[in-house]
Amino acid sequence: MTTAEQLATIDRLRREPFPGHRTPGRHGGTVGGPGFHLAELRRSHDFWEDDGTGWIETREQFAAEREALVLLLSRRWGSPEYVDLGVYLERSVAGEPVTEPLLTLCGCVTSVHAWRTGGRWIGIGVGQQSRELPFQLVVAIGEGNIGVVPPSGEPGG
Repeated sequence: MTTAEQLATIDRLRREPFPGHRTPGRHGGTVGGPGFHLAELRRSHDFWEDDGTGWIETREQFAAEREALVLLLSRRWGSPEYVDLGVYLERSVAGEPVTEPLLTLCGCVTSVHAWRTGGRWIGIGVGQQSRELPFQLVVAIGEGNIGVVPPSGEPGG
């Protein structure tokens, strides 16, 4: 997917209503549900047979693509907030509730650059679930807050 296509996907998802129930696999990898959309903008190959050089090059390429999107989106919405998703992963592992798309996102992506616009937040991140698995450039769009972690048990946490 080109950068223009990635931006078009972000714009489309930002405008679309959230589904009333979880809908996996829509629009070529888009998952949605009450209060969220989560889409893969790009996926690399896997690294089972890699000697490490391809992994490094791909990691750098995905980081550069994320930064290009961050720059373009910052021109629209201002500077992003950097959000560490580790707290959501810790809560998930501890069996505490974590809302979507943060629950799915924190299993792959360690941090996102996020903006608030039009009553929603938009987060862009790069992740990899395991060193042998593909890198993913993802966008998450959700309701509520991101970056402000409420105490356990409160909505949004």
